[in-house]
Amino acid sequence: MSNMKDLLTTLPQVGTVRKILLRPAKRAALNDVKNVQADTEKGLIGDRYSGKSGKRQVTLIQAEHLQSIAGFLGRTEVDPTLLRRNIVVSGINLLALKDKKFQIGEAVLEYTGLCHPCSRMEENLGAGGYNAVRGHGGITARVLTAGEIKTGDEVRAVALETDVE
Repeated sequence: MSNMKDLLTTLPQVGTVRKILLRPAKRAALNDVKNVQADTEKGLIGDRYSGKSGKRQVTLIQAEHLQSIAGFLGRTEVDPTLLRRNIVVSGINLLALKDKKFQIGEAVLEYTGLCHPCSRMEENLGAGGYNAVRGHGGITARVLTAGEIKTGDEVRAVALETDVE
């Protein structure tokens, strides 16, 4: 039988980047790009948060949660650009990355927190949008190792033994 520490540190699943979305300016439409440079000081180059330090350099959401949000709204699908997250991934539970470093393409990121919905979700998704996203808004991260991130790249936890500098 595994103990809780073993369960929390075992994450063999490997995810995949499905979409990369950059916000060029506040309230601007998101640009769907095929690749982006992640920088330790600037976050995602080309995103409106680029150059701002802090824990929210990158936002990620699970593609699987888009279906849940759509279901709560009585829709068959939800356009991920309406949620204003940078990277849509599938195949890995982002919440399992809590307190972990993870690699996407050439870049290494660190989980910094949950990405809670804002009042903009009500505007973008209609009545009930805010509550539909609660618990499904994804995570925030900061860039530890710079590098390119591309659509189709793997998303995997970085083992503690191979910790990043």
